[in-house]
Amino acid sequence: MSDFPNSVMFREEGPREGFQIEQTIYPLEQRAALIDALSDTGLSQIQVGSFVSPKWVPQMADTAELFQAIERKPGVRYSALWLNSRGYEQARETPGVDLDPRLLFYASDAFSLKNNNCFMIEMRDRQRAMLDHYLADGLELDSAYLMTAFGCNYEGAVDPARVTDLCQWIVDLCAEKSTPLPKFILADTMGWATPHSMKMLIGLVRDLVPDARVGLHLHDTRGTGIANVYAALEMGVDLFESSVAGLGGCPFASHGDRQAAGNVCTEDAVFLCHELGIATGIDLDALVEAARMAQDIIGRPLTGKVMHSGGLDKYRS
Repeated sequence: MSDFPNSVMFREEGPREGFQIEQTIYPLEQRAALIDALSDTGLSQIQVGSFVSPKWVPQMADTAELFQAIERKPGVRYSALWLNSRGYEQARETPGVDLDPRLLFYASDAFSLKNNNCFMIEMRDRQRAMLDHYLADGLELDSAYLMTAFGCNYEGAVDPARVTDLCQWIVDLCAEKSTPLPKFILADTMGWATPHSMKMLIGLVRDLVPDARVGLHLHDTRGTGIANVYAALEMGVDLFESSVAGLGGCPFASHGDRQAAGNVCTEDAVFLCHELGIATGIDLDALVEAARMAQDIIGRPLTGKVMHSGGLDKYRS
């Protein structure tokens, strides 16, 4: 028996993760126009960009300027990603950034080295320091992310016990700091998850932290993205991070010289929810138009499905 949630929240990642992975640096004006279009769809949170090293990620070098170029809409949060204290300070000093303090952890040493240039245990120490920063600044912790929670192209399958051990360490850290942990975000960073592993890991994490909201950051690397969304919905998950038009992806998930598919597609997942009778607060037609705008900006066909076909309401009417 499925236990679908009554409503679902989507946090849009396309403007950050989508453009960050591209080799081309697209004009700020085009990216701002896309964010403005997304702001009119009913999405409640949009990740605008990231505060990371311009040496390694030149596509995000103008994130502070991008925040000044967008037209903010009431009721929409405009967030950013950072990976260390320097990035956090940049985000904090940039007008218009809606801070969502998060802790970042890895279930794979190899990916931790690739993405943060440190081992998993070092990342734990860094995140302890980050939590101290947040609390000193009077900010409440939003979420803890567990990247490569389902598997890693460099280390192979991830033992679920590694994920639950890390969850317990995070719970203990929050207890030590007397701070609540509202959300656990499980990230299928390289597209290893299947509906079976999705349900299993969600169940294990919920047993360990029953008071935290479990969310998912999903990639469609091997075509299981929407199937995994459905499996998570059956488990009652009501928070997803996704990308318009299927933009994005992990640069370490590709094979050879071929770019892997991107994040799970926002409009496809929204369509699924609506067909299941689950409210999202999102105007699917407006989201499809934003997806087509993203495709025009990128300049090649993108992997979303509903953006090419539209929804079903016009046929039903």
